[in-house]
Amino acid sequence: MISVASASITSAAPPSAFFERWADMDTWPEWNTDTAWARLDGPFVTGSRGRLKPKGGPPVRFVLTSVVPDHEFVDTSLLPGARLVFAHTITPVVGQGCQVRVEVSMNGPLAMVWNALLGKGFRARAQTDLEQLAAVAERGRPAR
Repeated sequence: MISVASASITSAAPPSAFFERWADMDTWPEWNTDTAWARLDGPFVTGSRGRLKPKGGPPVRFVLTSVVPDHEFVDTSLLPGARLVFAHTITPVVGQGCQVRVEVSMNGPLAMVWNALLGKGFRARAQTDLEQLAAVAERGRPAR
């Protein structure tokens, strides 16, 4: 497995505010600068599948490989010859809200190739995207 990028923040928002944003994929382009759109075919639960369209790229299939409400959300994009894994974890911080961490990794026979093509962009945007998500979660806007 190749570690591609990571980011973390501490937020005053409750864990549920982050899960509401993650589950409402129509809002992803508001805080994820590289996403044109994301669609989930089913509920926001482990095993559900969907498609995501990166800006400037073709749509990519993904699967929710783990969803533990208010604690963990892992999605795996299915690239030719590789799997791109985004692991999102939330840890409560007493008196401060929560800490949110995103880890991006790749595995598979062509992971090194995909990392060479995509890794720099993920490393450049991971922290900014997480900070933008925190701003949306902290505003407490209701889900669409």
